[in-house]
Amino acid sequence: MNRTYRNLHLGISAAVVITAGLIYGTNPEKFLPYIFNFSVEELELKNIFRAIMGVYLGFATYWIIGIIKAKYWQGATISNIVFMGGLALGRFISTMLDGISIQWLIALILELFMMVWGIYNLSKSNFDN
Repeated sequence: MNRTYRNLHLGISAAVVITAGLIYGTNPEKFLPYIFNFSVEELELKNIFRAIMGVYLGFATYWIIGIIKAKYWQGATISNIVFMGGLALGRFISTMLDGISIQWLIALILELFMMVWGIYNLSKSNFDN
């Protein structure tokens, strides 16, 4: 499989997740009410969103390392599949319990797409183990 193509999956994922993480965590009391129409005033809620930012930036960093260093590509791709699949599962559960949100339905579809793309890339790559 073409290395550029397989790395594109991780690169797109990293760019989107870095952006989302920064939106969630850099200034949650300003950005989130504007985007999601709810206020973030409590210290604990700010802490949760900044922790989410940290998780997002951590995973995106690993995916970038997987792009730069081929020996980490497989692990980075597996973590991406689990990350995107976990997000999609949570959104699916929310859709079943809470109802359909068009905004998050689009995110669910994109997360499922990224998960399947990662599985495809992993299945087409040759590894010794």
